Amino acid sequence: MIIVNRRISFGGGYAVFGVWGISDAARLCYFGLHSLQHRGQNGAGIVVSNKGKLNGHKGLGLLTDVFKDEHQIDDLKGDAAIGHVRYGKAGSNEMKNIEPFLFEFHDEEFALGFNGNLTNGTTLRKELEDNGAIFSSNSDAEILMHLIRRSEKDTLIERMKESLNKVKGAFSYLILTPNEMIGALDPNGFRPFSIGQLSNGAYILASETCALDVAGAKFIRSVEPGEIVIVNNDGYQIETYTEDTMISIDSMDYIYFARPDSDIAGVNVHTARKNMGRTLAEEAPAVADVVVGVPNSSLSAASGYAEKSGIPYEIGLVKNQYIARTFIQPTQELRELGVRMKLSAVRGVVKGKRVVIVDDSIVRGTTSKYIIQLLRDAGAVEVHVRVASPTFRYPSFYGIDVEDRNDLVAADHSVEEISEMIGADSLAFLSVNGTVDSIGLKFDAPNSGLCMSYFTGEYPTPLYDYEADYLESLKKSKNH
Repeated sequence: MIIVNRRISFGGGYAVFGVWGISDAARLCYFGLHSLQHRGQNGAGIVVSNKGKLNGHKGLGLLTDVFKDEHQIDDLKGDAAIGHVRYGKAGSNEMKNIEPFLFEFHDEEFALGFNGNLTNGTTLRKELEDNGAIFSSNSDAEILMHLIRRSEKDTLIERMKESLNKVKGAFSYLILTPNEMIGALDPNGFRPFSIGQLSNGAYILASETCALDVAGAKFIRSVEPGEIVIVNNDGYQIETYTEDTMISIDSMDYIYFARPDSDIAGVNVHTARKNMGRTLAEEAPAVADVVVGVPNSSLSAASGYAEKSGIPYEIGLVKNQYIARTFIQPTQELRELGVRMKLSAVRGVVKGKRVVIVDDSIVRGTTSKYIIQLLRDAGAVEVHVRVASPTFRYPSFYGIDVEDRNDLVAADHSVEEISEMIGADSLAFLSVNGTVDSIGLKFDAPNSGLCMSYFTGEYPTPLYDYEADYLESLKKSKNH
C-alpha cells in the first residue's frame, strides 16, 4: 500500500445500465438509467442493437433533457441496449465525452460505457498515440477500445481479456455488439456491478441493484472482481481475465453515492447508513432536542443516530428535488449555487431548539457552513454537527471528482478548526473502525474489503501515473 499526501486532479464517475433480450429495450434502459441519475447528471446516452446494427442518441444534461422528446426513444428500436449517465470534472463536460461511445469499424462495431478512473490512463494513452491511435474524447473509456483493436487475439473476448490486464485502476465496462452484451469489473471490485433477469428471461447489467428493482428484474449475482460476464441469446456466462484480485469496495458508495434501496456485496445501503448513525451516536453523543438529517443521503444515518440516542428525529430540512447533487458539481461556484438553491429549513421544527444535524460526509465544507447558518436563521439556538463517516483527508484515484487536496477541508485542519470554520457548536466524525464495523462486510481483506483511502491515505493498488506526484509530495513534506 502507498500512503499519499498530494494535490491531484482526476476524472469523473458514471453509471451504466444494459439489457439484452426484450423488445423496446431503449425504453427499459431509459427507466433503468433514471434510477441511476444520482450517479451522474452532466450527460446521458443510450445505444441499441437492432437487426445487427447499432444506433444511439446522447447529449448533455439530465436524462430528461437528453430524451425530452418521445420520438428520441421511439427511434431507438432494438431488443438490446446499453445506457450511461456521467458526471465529470470541470472542462470535461463536452459532447465528445458523453457515452456510450459508438465505434464503427470496417469489420465490427460496438458501443462502450465506462464507470471509474484509470490510474495508468495517461501512460497508456501516450503509448497508443505514439503508435498511431487517434482519440476523439478525453475519457479513459476510449483507451480500452484502442487496446482491443490492437490485440492480435482471435475473439473479442480474448482481446478484451488481454486489454483488461493492461488497464489499471477502478473500472466497470459495459460493451454492446450486434451479437452480445459484455460487462467487466476491475480486480478490486471498487464499483458495484450486478446481474439481473426479467421474467421473460432477458438479462440486465447495472451499476446498482436499485436499477434492477425499477426494471422489475430479479437479482442473480454481483459481478466479482476480475470477472467478465457475457450475455447473448444463449443466456449468460462468467469468465475471469485475472486471478490477481483483492476486494476493495469503495466505501463512499455506502456512505454517499449509492441509493439507499441498493444492495452492495449483500449489504443494504440504508441498513449500513443506519448502522453508521447508531455507531456515531455511541461514539459522539450530544445534548439536544431534535435530530435532523441532511437530505437525502444522510437521512438513514440520522434515523439511526436518533434511535440510538433517544433524541426525537424531525424533518428540519427540506430539499428541492430538482437540484443536482452539489458534491458532484464540476466547479466550486456551481456547488455553492446548488447548495443555496436546494435546501431550506423548517422553522417550526428548529426554532428555539438545540439541533443535532447528521451529515454523511464533509468534503469541502461548503454545504455544512451554509446549513448551519440556515438553521440559525430559522431560530435554532444550538447546532451540533455529527458526520457519519471519518474525516475526508485524501483524494481518490478511483473516480470521485475531488480535483485538489487543498479543497478538502480536513486535509490541513483539525476537527476543532473545522468546527469553527463552519460555525458549529460542536463537531464529531465517525471513526474508521466504526465505519467499517457498521457496514459489516466480511471479507478476508484489509478493512474487511472496503477501500477507505479517503480517510486513511492507504491505497490498495499501485498509483502508476501518480507516482511522480507522490514523490514530489514527499519532498515538499520534508521541506516543511
